Amino acid sequence: QVQLAESGGGLVQVGGSLRLSCAASGHAFSNYAMGWFRQAPGKEREFVASISWRGINSIIGDAVKGRFTISWDNASNMMYLQMNSLKPDDTAVYYCAARKSPFVSRNNDYAYWGQGIQVTVSS
Repeated sequence: QVQLAESGGGLVQVGGSLRLSCAASGHAFSNYAMGWFRQAPGKEREFVASISWRGINSIIGDAVKGRFTISWDNASNMMYLQMNSLKPDDTAVYYCAARKSPFVSRNNDYAYWGQGIQVTVSS
């Protein structure tokens, strides 16, 4: 059974940085793309970033472009989201997800989801 577990969230001040981690287990993740999404209170889930199997390709959401970076370590089945220059609008629950395709996607078409982790940016 596929399991995804996020870590690294918390409270940070405006302009600060955090690195989220996602540990993937229970499956051989070859040919799986991975992604990060977020959901703020009262808002729909929003695409943040996606990375292809082996990390060859990646896409970043417009709201975080230039500030967030996604990476994927195939050897350890760990995915990361480096978040810099954080803003109050980045406050949300962040989810990691796995897609049954090697290709990146901005859509909500991921088969497996983590429980989510809170990120709060205070001003």
